Amino acid sequence: MTRAWVREPAGWLAAVAVSLITAATVASSARAELVFRDGDSVVVAMLARSLLAVEHLDWAMSSVLFLPETAGFTALDALLPLGANGLFAASAVMNLLALYGAIRLVAGRSRPGTAPVAWSVTALAVFAVLAMTETSPSRDALELASLPLTTTYYSATVIAVVLAIGIVRRMLDRETRSPRALVSLVSLVSLGAVASLATLSNPLFAVWATLPLSVVLLVFARRAPRRSLVLTLLGVLVGATAIGVIARIPFAAWIANTGAGYAQPELWHQSIEYYGRLLGERLATPLGPVWMLIIAALMVLAAALSARASGSGARVVAATAWVAPLIVVVGAVALGTHAARYLQPVVFVPILALVAVPRVVMLPNRLRRPAAAIAAVLLVVAGGLSIPRLVDAAQQPDDDLACVTDWVDASGRTGAGQFWSVRLPKLHLEDPSQLVQVDHRLNGYAWLVNRTDFAVGEVSFLVKDSQTVQWDLPRSAVPDEVVDCGRYSILDFGTASLPLGPAHS
Repeated sequence: MTRAWVREPAGWLAAVAVSLITAATVASSARAELVFRDGDSVVVAMLARSLLAVEHLDWAMSSVLFLPETAGFTALDALLPLGANGLFAASAVMNLLALYGAIRLVAGRSRPGTAPVAWSVTALAVFAVLAMTETSPSRDALELASLPLTTTYYSATVIAVVLAIGIVRRMLDRETRSPRALVSLVSLVSLGAVASLATLSNPLFAVWATLPLSVVLLVFARRAPRRSLVLTLLGVLVGATAIGVIARIPFAAWIANTGAGYAQPELWHQSIEYYGRLLGERLATPLGPVWMLIIAALMVLAAALSARASGSGARVVAATAWVAPLIVVVGAVALGTHAARYLQPVVFVPILALVAVPRVVMLPNRLRRPAAAIAAVLLVVAGGLSIPRLVDAAQQPDDDLACVTDWVDASGRTGAGQFWSVRLPKLHLEDPSQLVQVDHRLNGYAWLVNRTDFAVGEVSFLVKDSQTVQWDLPRSAVPDEVVDCGRYSILDFGTASLPLGPAHS
């Protein structure tokens, strides 16, 4: 048997290769729009830049605070000499590596007859295949596996959900072994920390993890050998989630939208139509049926293992792998939501079925090592070849964006633009405060931005593109010049000043 000191590093090396291949493939497709340029996707980079510049922070956030994502991106920004796109690419790889680490926790300890490292790499590879079938530039497409490669679409929450399942599994696996009070205490504290911090940052953790795991644990408690342990895990999970919700109170000034308005149960029928249309569009793509078949196969495997697996931890993992996606989908429809990103557990939780019972695949000894060696070499080579692809994707020139940022940097003045139009140029400016985020009437738009920008009071130019809503300006406001920057235009009012209206979210 391969020793752990060889096996575990080999698993991480394989995970690095898979992560590089996946990030390069997604970033080289039209999905790069979400990775590098989407108006939502840049918020973490903008917040990290504010932190590193030691600015006064008065941010208007959504219901999601992006605390782990911002901490990770800020660390990358401080340590790596890369531009914004390079950091986005590095972050995509790091997110997948963190997901592998969480999957490895779910896979359990190495024991005779098991291969948790190999199956963890396999699970990550299957997730990677799902991500690489996704090529739409739309944030609203039912292409969910590629979303954790972005800095914004809940990558930390995805990882936290898998970590919580992994900690529960490790605790349940220990139930038949001699008790170790310190280890158990550390595990319970870790579960509480993950649940509370994840909920503090993103309340969706309660729906993606706390609710499904609670249902599974409650059902399992009826016949569990150690019911007290199961109920303790349930209590810690629910209690820590509640603490996370309470811990959001000090951040109330930053939370411009609590998310309560997203729940509109009376629109459940429209939600069915919306998600049904997205599913139809997904299946109409060339690789959509492959994507669907993989998820369906994993769900069937999970259901079968939840009935047949022998260990308590394995049964809970397998049950969660098919129960969680169903609860999330039903809940999303029942609440009348209209956002594909809320359904991410449909793709990342079923892959845990692959590590619920990570048995060794029996091959003749004369084939086992050569097969493992060939697979490792192919992965490493493919991963190495993916680095130039990822670098090239991150360094794709954007002459239109450069035209805007160069002009604004050189102007020394402050302008404005609407959310979807101004976010990307704002990120890439030497001084992001030179572009203020407004609505079509020049009222400050306080959404995913530092509200200190609005203190300037007035602007002298406007940036627009095809996503800009028709401006509602005073009749006297006529630009001296219109600067053509390809997909962007700069309406330059010269010495005239356009006053900003009151800010709103």
